[in-house]
Amino acid sequence: MLSKTLMVVGTMSSVGKSFLVTGLCRIFAKKGVKVAPFKAQNMSNNAAVCKNGGEIARAQYLQALACKTEPLVEMNPVLLKPEKDSRSQIVVLGKVWNSLEAKNYYQKKQELWNVVRDSLDFLRKRYDLIIIEGAGSPVELNLKQNDIVNMAVAKYVNAPTLLVGDIDRGGIFAQLLGTYWLLEEDERKLVKGFVVNKFRGDIELFKDGITILENRSKVPVLGVIPYLKDLLLPEEDGAIIDEIAKNSEFKKDQIDICVIAYPHISNFDDFDALKMESGVKVRFIRSIENFKNPDVVVLPGTKSTILDLLWMRQTGFDKLVLDYASSGGKVVGICGGYQMLGKKIYDELHTESDIDQVDGLGLLDTVTHFKKQKSTFQIKAKVLNSELELKVEEILIGYEIHSGITEVLNGSYLFQIIQRNLEPVFILDGTMNQKGNVWGTYIHGIFNNDAFRRNWLKTLGWKHSSEIEYEKTIENSIEKLADVIQKSIDMDKLIKMIQ
Repeated sequence: MLSKTLMVVGTMSSVGKSFLVTGLCRIFAKKGVKVAPFKAQNMSNNAAVCKNGGEIARAQYLQALACKTEPLVEMNPVLLKPEKDSRSQIVVLGKVWNSLEAKNYYQKKQELWNVVRDSLDFLRKRYDLIIIEGAGSPVELNLKQNDIVNMAVAKYVNAPTLLVGDIDRGGIFAQLLGTYWLLEEDERKLVKGFVVNKFRGDIELFKDGITILENRSKVPVLGVIPYLKDLLLPEEDGAIIDEIAKNSEFKKDQIDICVIAYPHISNFDDFDALKMESGVKVRFIRSIENFKNPDVVVLPGTKSTILDLLWMRQTGFDKLVLDYASSGGKVVGICGGYQMLGKKIYDELHTESDIDQVDGLGLLDTVTHFKKQKSTFQIKAKVLNSELELKVEEILIGYEIHSGITEVLNGSYLFQIIQRNLEPVFILDGTMNQKGNVWGTYIHGIFNNDAFRRNWLKTLGWKHSSEIEYEKTIENSIEKLADVIQKSIDMDKLIKMIQ
């Protein structure tokens, strides 16, 4: 017997669909329902790695954790990872499938729709309830003929559908009613409820608004969800970086961690755990004017290492980082940022770009060669080098997502990867310069390791004590989100909709 389904679509991007699905997943999981998330197609450079080494979007990985189930590649069968303005790497069922311009991608609709349909069928045979998330708006009229993620999915499984609007961005009536009226008649029949998200202030003051929405559409408003501040959960959309960059001020007594937010930044949730600590400010910057005088500069992961390195040179960030490091400033590179810190990057196979080779920043004595095969692993590693003032042999948990292989020409390695996807391995990773102020690694999620994070912060002059546990903080945030949603939505009506 196939499972029940619930579809959640939004009036536009970033209205809170992902977090609503996350909260609903936890609510039903706590009711004893065997529930799983699904998003047919996601566009994000913030990815996670499943146990089999397959990539899915960070949002669906988090939603699976909210369901208290193992993340599977079928939960996000198509992942688009932007490489250029109109070109993306296409990840299908967790593995790189192709790299295409948008105009060529749409020609693959039927092939990808078969993958979407098969993945959804696979999950429906194994779970009691599938909560499906749409993408962007379901009424992008110029794109609807190629839809494989919104109402096409809802119609395929005849899913009762919630339409979510973001009142904080204004125009909630135009958002919800306009979207609803632009749907085709058979699509409107599937919409069983509206949800108003991100409401600030006294919800009682919106009673007239609810009446207007219901009278004009004949669709019930199932709930009004308040604006949630300080929800410590990974963001999926890189657009949040621009919002964070606008609020880049810090207090004098804080450790100032400055992250270079180049155009193709990826896995920016690597720094969420640092943001949780008191006395720490993480700043994402895209302009050299905002550099100021940080305690450490971080070059994060990127989907396009060479293009972002060229951007660093065009904007003057390269000289800024070099001058900062030469004066003793601390610099850290994660994944693509680690590659940039080396002497040379070779891409003769044109894995990432049309450029055969490019000079790196030269702060580490390394060279990187891009290969066609991509490394995607959940990993365990141990610390090899005490120069970071960390405990040698300390075990770290993280993951790898990269195409390059980096060779250390001179110097010692910082880490030994001892396990990939549960299989024992012996792989050396990361290095530090002779002065000890520049280091890099391929390990994503390295700062999620509580002891490592705190000890590293102390090398920057951090004097706070902390009992924050990253995984427990994420779990508590999921619980908080679920609790607020459960109090804000008419769950009895929702359950009847699904049945």
